[in-house]
Amino acid sequence: MALQQPIVGRTRVAPASKNFGGRNRWSTTIILLLCAVTVLIPLYVTVVTAFKTTSQAVSGNVFALPAPFSVDGFVEAWNLTNFPQAFGVSVFITAGTVAGVILLAALASYAITRNWNHRFFRGSFYYLLAAMFLPFPAVALPQIQMSGLFGLDNPVGVIILHVMFQLSFSILLFTAFLRSIPGELEESARIDGASTWQTFWRVIFPLLAPMSATVGIFAFLASWNDFMMPSLIISDPAMQTLPVVQKIFQTQFSNNYNVSFASYLMAMAPALIAYLFTQRWVMEGVTQGAVKG
Repeated sequence: MALQQPIVGRTRVAPASKNFGGRNRWSTTIILLLCAVTVLIPLYVTVVTAFKTTSQAVSGNVFALPAPFSVDGFVEAWNLTNFPQAFGVSVFITAGTVAGVILLAALASYAITRNWNHRFFRGSFYYLLAAMFLPFPAVALPQIQMSGLFGLDNPVGVIILHVMFQLSFSILLFTAFLRSIPGELEESARIDGASTWQTFWRVIFPLLAPMSATVGIFAFLASWNDFMMPSLIISDPAMQTLPVVQKIFQTQFSNNYNVSFASYLMAMAPALIAYLFTQRWVMEGVTQGAVKG
């Protein structure tokens, strides 16, 4: 009997642990499925409504497939909102923001990480992190006045503000990743005669590619979907971005659901495509920074 006690104890504990793990996995799966449904259903309605005619769009059956498929909504939205102009402005602002964030955040993070023992660099890091808790609406009025004073009430001013407000989070990601890069690589480069500037561009920056992709896609999504900052900073209506242009013409979309959904689909398509093609690098960069940092 004494020899059977451990065996009985093991046979009782193992199934309980397995059942608990199974219940935990099923509950997590159900929660994730519910979260996916809340995203997929509105996306499905947007796509099918965009390809309907006006009479089909107002029929009330939002889940029905278009019969027949129609691209009239896309054509009308293209002409009504002057889509090429707004799209070009959005691309210009987003590209400038992504390039500026990656470049400045990488340089600042490298300086902070490699000079962490100096009080100035360590204080600069905490100062930049504190800016994460400063929302744009809290400083909107001073930013509007300063942009107008310096002649930056245009897409260039929006790029500068986008870069400033996204530096904090980007530096946080870059510093976590840079701590995982061994210092021996830089020492080898310096032994070969490379300066600090050459070491960064030839050794460090290429190694930051996964995190640069992560920072870039976050900056892309934040800049492309931003409505408040361009609407407040840009004074010329002809130079507005896609989200602002859609808001301006929203009253003309009120009864044409197929036109409105076609316009929304064209506006969010670049963000969806960019994320689908870069999500692997986003996850890789986040996990590497979290594990090694």
